[in-house]
Amino acid sequence: MQKDLPRLLRDPNLIPSEKQNLLSRIADQAAAMNMPCYIVGGFVRDLLLGEPINDLDVIVEGDAIELGDALVKKYGGKLTPHTKFRTAVWHLPSSFIIHPSSLDLITARKETYSFPGALPTVKPSTIDDDLRRRDFTINAMAIRLDGDHFGELLDPLNGQADLEKKIIRVLHPLSFEDDPTRIFRAVRYATRYSFNLHLSSFTRSVHPFLSSLSGERIRHELDLVFAEEKCTQMLAQLHQLGVFDVFTPRLPKFNEQYSGLINSTPPAEFDILENKILLNYLLWLADSPLDVVEFLSSRLDFNSKLTEASRAMLQLKNELASLANAKPSTWTKRLEKIPLIAIYALWLISNKPALREFLVTWRHIKQKTNGDDLKNRGVPTGPRYKEILLELRNAWLDGKVKNDKEEEELLNTLL
Repeated sequence: MQKDLPRLLRDPNLIPSEKQNLLSRIADQAAAMNMPCYIVGGFVRDLLLGEPINDLDVIVEGDAIELGDALVKKYGGKLTPHTKFRTAVWHLPSSFIIHPSSLDLITARKETYSFPGALPTVKPSTIDDDLRRRDFTINAMAIRLDGDHFGELLDPLNGQADLEKKIIRVLHPLSFEDDPTRIFRAVRYATRYSFNLHLSSFTRSVHPFLSSLSGERIRHELDLVFAEEKCTQMLAQLHQLGVFDVFTPRLPKFNEQYSGLINSTPPAEFDILENKILLNYLLWLADSPLDVVEFLSSRLDFNSKLTEASRAMLQLKNELASLANAKPSTWTKRLEKIPLIAIYALWLISNKPALREFLVTWRHIKQKTNGDDLKNRGVPTGPRYKEILLELRNAWLDGKVKNDKEEEELLNTLL
């Protein structure tokens, strides 16, 4: 895989010109400070694959915070330093029209792990050490940016060869012991790029280390899975590798009948905020027993929205048969307690007309009479207000009232 890296680095179809200019400014400043400067990881991988570049990961052999301070002094913006790791986030000046509007500056480092699944202990080091701490060979490459070294590829672990062979390979036998979340990333990359997992790298010996991970770290990896277009294939491979058995063997595999529903966009008439990651979680959990979802919610540290929506969806799913012949007012009373995204997810998998009617029509139907109207008619304040207004609304929902005059007539009978 011979690549003309200087040419690729200047290709606007892969790297927009504004990002090229940003990298040039950083590299020039690093060179002026005698700090070798590199772009690493996913940037190099995607560049060699001819994929458009999204993230910019810049590493220097030196002090990234000092580099950041110099860049802020020269170009503006704001620096958020992280002194423990000698890294910094450069919040770019508004004159730089770039998305995202911030950039990580990283000091080349070496990592050690005190126990499996622990966060690493780091210390400044060389670019070679930095590449050797990474997850997979295809992510352990760097391209130098500064001065006469522009476009030089560093590939100490033969990542380019594995990229050509379409192989995901860990760097050393203890890789998963160091960081068990790598199993999720391996599956993401393999599925995204249609690569193969290097068989000797991926054995069930990784499983004991998964159980030591915090729920937050696992859920973060799942969030990244559900953000992918091919998340159903990723889930299938994770199931095949036995990853979910570590948490609960009772979690069903993703129902293939729902595959075409992944990443669905709600119709405009539903008036629901789009949240594809949350929706994909709900589709994944849709056939699970409620107690399994309750367990996962605790073990994987689900946020409140996911916890509430998944619980509500499953409870409602279990009630659909009993609601089959219910009036619109009964449906509405039940559905108004549920997050809209949960109703939408259940509509996708069940195609129940009542769920669609609620989203499109029923939830927007209101009676014309309000509390002030009742007060003006001399109705004493208290629970009776709510009862009257609810009865009027239910009459609209169930078709007993079709216009303002009929509502007025019903109201007179209730007073």
